[in-house]
Amino acid sequence: MNKCEKEPTYAIGELAREFDITPRSIRFYEEQGLMSPTRTGQNRVYLNKDRVRLKLILRGKRLGFSLAEVKTLFDMYDSNPNSAVQLETMLNMSKQKRAVLEQQLEDIQMLMAELDDVEARCREELAELNRGKIV
Repeated sequence: MNKCEKEPTYAIGELAREFDITPRSIRFYEEQGLMSPTRTGQNRVYLNKDRVRLKLILRGKRLGFSLAEVKTLFDMYDSNPNSAVQLETMLNMSKQKRAVLEQQLEDIQMLMAELDDVEARCREELAELNRGKIV
C-alpha cells in the first residue's frame, strides 16, 4: 500500500453483519481487552487488524477456547509477533483441547452404544407384547 492509499476502516455494524454477530458482542470483546478500535468522536473505527482479531476470536470460540485463552495468545503476539513461545503455547492449547474432545467423543460413543442397547430391548419387549395380543 503506498502513502496515498488509505487502510480500509469498518464500522461496528459492518463487522457485525460480516461475521453474523451483534454489535454488543463486539463491544464485549473490546471490554475484555481483545480489540481496541480507534475513535472518531463517539464512533468506533475498526482497522483491518481489528477485523482480523475478530475473525480469530470467533475461530477460537468455535474451537472451544475461552476468551482468556484467546487473550493470552493476543498478548503474546503483541509483545513479539514472531514468537516461538506463542506457537508452542498454541500447540499446547490445541493438544489439551484435542484431549478433551477425544474424551467427550469416547463418552458420546459409549452413550450411543447404551442407547442402542436400550432401544433393542424396548423393541424386543414390544414385539413380545404384540405377539401375545395376536391370537
